[in-house]
Amino acid sequence: MDDNPRHTRRAILLAHLAMLAYALLIAGSFSFGALAAPHIPPTVLNALRFLAASVLMGFMLLASQRRVQMPSAPWRFMVLGGLMAVYFVLMFVALRITDPVSTGAVFTLIPFMSAVFGWFLMKQKTRPAVWLGLVVAAIGALWVIFRGDVARALEFHVGKGEAIFLVGCACQALYAPMVRLLSRGESILEFTVWTLVGCTVCLLPFAVPELAKTGWSSLGWQVWLAIAYLVVGATAVSFYLLQYGSMHLPASKLFAYAYLTPSFVILLEIILGHGLPPLAITVGAAITCLGLIVVVSTPDSTGSSPSRRFADDAAS
Repeated sequence: MDDNPRHTRRAILLAHLAMLAYALLIAGSFSFGALAAPHIPPTVLNALRFLAASVLMGFMLLASQRRVQMPSAPWRFMVLGGLMAVYFVLMFVALRITDPVSTGAVFTLIPFMSAVFGWFLMKQKTRPAVWLGLVVAAIGALWVIFRGDVARALEFHVGKGEAIFLVGCACQALYAPMVRLLSRGESILEFTVWTLVGCTVCLLPFAVPELAKTGWSSLGWQVWLAIAYLVVGATAVSFYLLQYGSMHLPASKLFAYAYLTPSFVILLEIILGHGLPPLAITVGAAITCLGLIVVVSTPDSTGSSPSRRFADDAAS
């Protein structure tokens, strides 16, 4: 963590709460996304959610500032938006080749890769206790993903789909330290808007060929409700929370909260009346929480970087 006095305990606590809410919102996207996915091509769905979220957050920015100007060095947001776009596109490409369980297993590598990128780009050091907590949390998340079936876990192998998604996960992991590296003092809202715009620009070329094939008039209200959630909760709000967390937490801790997503999915399924999970899966969720507690409670290591002034300005 940077030695910046403006990174107060309150700001760090809010960053942890923001990432907790982020994991919950992303978990909800699985349930709501399942309603929309059969009716809308994935490229169109993702381009639509980011375009609508850009407009929504853009209006909020306009209301708060009365005037919106082009940011300095707009290429920064094309880089950040491009990283997220690659992640989403490759995720759906991988899902056409392999199954969600395998992609979920690959996803658990993101916090580890993010810690490595954080050290390389921002000199953020990760304490041994944090590495241990990440390993424990990853084991718990994998236990939930494989539904407590050891035989199923042993059958996992890295094929073409897994390799493709690994590239996408690397882009997602690189995103967190890049936010600090490329920030030049913009407000969190402003930074969020332009990142969403950058992601939209990168996704639209993939979506345009599929737009005409989508039967918009035949979409039911449940599908539109799912799209609304994806736009507001899983895109606009979650991006804002991710930007805030990126400014106050080291990369190694930021994506550790992603390990809670499988457990939150189970919790939401219970709330929706889909029954209780087997005891083995509940144990996996408990292990995940234990590992995350270790990660969160371990003091941050300090790091230095020539780009620290950008992070300091953005956090003010």
